[in-house]
Amino acid sequence: MLDASETKTQRWELYRVLSEPVRLRLLALAAEEELAIGELAEILGESQPNVSRHAAPLRQAGLLSVRKEGTRTLLSLRADAVSDPVVADAVASGRALCEGEGSLARVADVLRARDSLAREFFARPAKDDVQGFPHELSAYLTALAPLITRRRLAVDAGTGDGGLLEVLAPVFDRVVAVDRSDAQLARARERVRLRGYDNVELASGELGSDVVRKAVGPGADAVFASRILHHAAKPARVIEELADLCAPGGALVVVDYERHADETMRTQADLWLGFAASELRKFARDAGLDDPKITRIPQPRCGRGLDAHLPWQILVARKAGDERHEISETTADTKERNRAATKAERKKGHDT
Repeated sequence: MLDASETKTQRWELYRVLSEPVRLRLLALAAEEELAIGELAEILGESQPNVSRHAAPLRQAGLLSVRKEGTRTLLSLRADAVSDPVVADAVASGRALCEGEGSLARVADVLRARDSLAREFFARPAKDDVQGFPHELSAYLTALAPLITRRRLAVDAGTGDGGLLEVLAPVFDRVVAVDRSDAQLARARERVRLRGYDNVELASGELGSDVVRKAVGPGADAVFASRILHHAAKPARVIEELADLCAPGGALVVVDYERHADETMRTQADLWLGFAASELRKFARDAGLDDPKITRIPQPRCGRGLDAHLPWQILVARKAGDERHEISETTADTKERNRAATKAERKKGHDT
């Protein structure tokens, strides 16, 4: 604890630091906005070295906060500084000086100049092609992920070259990508490596195989099948196998074509020329799925592949089960820890 003489010395030092009018103005401007040394110099009409020289004792006295951003040093008034009545009076006096000379109004000019740099940059004509997806799509999807409540595990059935993984991997905690073609899985593996998707597991095998069942475990929160149904010898059976991979309350999402008449697609190993919405609903219900819904996909969203001209649709249905009782592993672990802590607390009270 400081004795009376030390306290008096500290107060005397504070009075000395606040004796310079330029420092009072610095405090007032720093209270108005976080500003760089160069910006403060411009506002005050001082040189940057002079501003730095006057800011140093204010920093040492604990009145200014300093933040480094690259080569810039930004200053702001510490939030607790004005709790001292002497400092509060100094800030008020500095503000009066700044208002009188017009430097306070110049803060707005500095902020406008900051904004103008961004405005000018984005006003330039862009050369990027807006037809493709943004390169930072994975980052955007990662930002979206916390909004999805059930995202412990997703299955990408018939992953092919792993294109759908670009959407699933940033969103779900774990993804099992399944394909029966080793050649396709090799391409998917390269995609996973290049993107750094360390939460993706690749599984080689048929949908109903033990290998796939073991990889998925108790069931997935969501099972995706993008444009594989029209290649299946028995589409209804494929829907059943997909449904089996869903956890209770989990969702099956199937992307495939509506009925069409383009026979040339048979050269792409298409066994079926799409499906009527009623067929997909029947497949889902026969597989024990609830509330099947069909959504049409606007053509501009279907990419630029050989099948982009076809009408696309989405089937979404859920496996029967009380979703409210389906919790993620993280939540389960937390609840288990809470139960253990409560039990220990009770035992402690009993022993006491």
